[in-house]
Amino acid sequence: MLTLSGVTKSFGGRVLFEDAGLQVNTGDRIGLIGPNGAGKSTLFSLLLSHDEPDEGRVVVQRGVRVGFLPQETAAVADTSVIGLATGPDPDGRAEAGAKRILAGLAFRGSDFDRPLAELSGGWVMRAHLARLLVEEPDLLLLDEPTNHLDLETLGWFQNHLSSYPGAILTISHDREFLNAICRGIVEIRHRKLVRYNGNFDACLEQKKAREEQHLSAYRAQQREIAHLEDFVRRFRAKASKAAQAQERIKRLERMERLDPPEADEATVSFRFPQPPRGGHRVIGLEGVKQAYGNHVVYDRLDLEIERGQRTVLVGPNGAGKSTLLKILAGQLPLESGTRTPGHNCSIGYFAQHRADGLDIHRTVLEEVQSIARPVPEQTARTVLGAFLFRGDAVFKPVGVLSGGEKSRLALVKLLLDPPNFLLLDEPTTHLDMPSIDALIRALEPYEGTIVFVSHDVHFIRALATTVIHVQSGRLTPYAGGFDYYLEKSRVGGGGREGTVAALGNHQPEAAPQSAGGTEKPGMKEVRAMRRAEAEARKALAAEKRAREQRVAALEKEIHSLEALQSELTARLEDPATYDSPSLAMETNRQLAGVAETLERLNVEWLEAAAAMQETGDEPAACT
Repeated sequence: MLTLSGVTKSFGGRVLFEDAGLQVNTGDRIGLIGPNGAGKSTLFSLLLSHDEPDEGRVVVQRGVRVGFLPQETAAVADTSVIGLATGPDPDGRAEAGAKRILAGLAFRGSDFDRPLAELSGGWVMRAHLARLLVEEPDLLLLDEPTNHLDLETLGWFQNHLSSYPGAILTISHDREFLNAICRGIVEIRHRKLVRYNGNFDACLEQKKAREEQHLSAYRAQQREIAHLEDFVRRFRAKASKAAQAQERIKRLERMERLDPPEADEATVSFRFPQPPRGGHRVIGLEGVKQAYGNHVVYDRLDLEIERGQRTVLVGPNGAGKSTLLKILAGQLPLESGTRTPGHNCSIGYFAQHRADGLDIHRTVLEEVQSIARPVPEQTARTVLGAFLFRGDAVFKPVGVLSGGEKSRLALVKLLLDPPNFLLLDEPTTHLDMPSIDALIRALEPYEGTIVFVSHDVHFIRALATTVIHVQSGRLTPYAGGFDYYLEKSRVGGGGREGTVAALGNHQPEAAPQSAGGTEKPGMKEVRAMRRAEAEARKALAAEKRAREQRVAALEKEIHSLEALQSELTARLEDPATYDSPSLAMETNRQLAGVAETLERLNVEWLEAAAAMQETGDEPAACT
């Protein structure tokens, strides 16, 4: 369907891909991962022919229809929501399907005929997503498709993709989404495209195994290089060994050197400051009414938040989650009712598109150091790096930052000098996976109270201890984490009411059984084959251990003999040795024996190291 072969691409003087390969076949479900700046969007540009590779080829099979959803911006056509979703449809055949898909993406019937120009950017992106799902291109290229979806819509979307007839290649930082839909993961690594089978969790396991194999192979090769170079250095000028030394020089020249293992990005180990302790009752709402014009969001709303709670607000888009955060933050005047902060309550509110409170004339680093309790510059730069401000980016003026960059900067300021009550609205937007992990690590030891909105299930699972479901102005609390909420809210059926439950359902199903609990035909043979495979793996592992032990034993013996060789050489260089002719002769005899044994052991080591290296191949690039 699509093949990328031998592709090299540089951008801004930096090599993103080097002799990279990728193949996408019919029915593939592939997640594309890598840190921000690794080249994911550039790869999409190459696949869409928006850009050309410096070397190599990108071939799309003749007749294959490719659909693309960009991450942030899409054209606002001069048409209605339903007009965009159906596209050219003179017979009206696509309209019924388009309405079902629009409803699944949380559009109301009254929205169908609205002009796109009236919608916010997030809803425009949903309309474009609906258009792609109606068209059903042979290959879907999706760039962060979950960014603008609430949890319930995300559940519907995952269900819909599970039966999508075409192939899917998606960029995403949402682990749970990748777990739910992907049967393969491609990571941009070492300027290559490295492919893993299965979903994201399976990718992590395979990646760890491959990294261990690569490290083992690299260490074995470095030992081999060291011994070859040492032999050449010691015997190159010796006539009787010159031929052997020359052979080792040629072997070194022919050797294809393995790249050293890449060090993982440093994690943030800084312990964030703890806020001053507040009262047991953090904040209370009584009889609150809030409306936008004639649209009443809440009426007679009561809510109490207690110290130490970590509460996630879930519910469909438009239910009032962000409005509730603004009410708690004191950002909206109440039409009626009371809002009562508790004793010593200090509030930090992080909105989705926060730019207020940033001085556009400061640099990023100066802005971070302007907090009330400044931290050392190295600490500030470490934390900024975790949130994608790396190297010279800390000296950029705040005024030139994008909306996403300003949002991340405001988040860093909030974490470095936190209040005791945090209100966070979609804090993981614009963050890659390492940055999301850094945010989780920052908030795990936080001793204050958190109420937040997020569609990132991994982030929710890591932090939430209670859940409040928001819908139609009503709050339904769940006294447990997200999995507890999924269990209690699971209602079954195929409608939107049950789609949230799908977010927890990426685990492999149990092996099917026939009626009465008996095994399906062939299962006995399958089990026998699996046992044979396990025994083969066990035998290979035992053989590998034996080879490693042999190499280690040889190295130990070689090191001991080299130490003895140095000792005997020093003795012969001491004039006192020759006061006793018998001692000098014995020392010479011992030194010759050690040299002969070392020669033999070095050959044995080279053979053993080469045999061990065969068990640890470097990860192969995609083909």
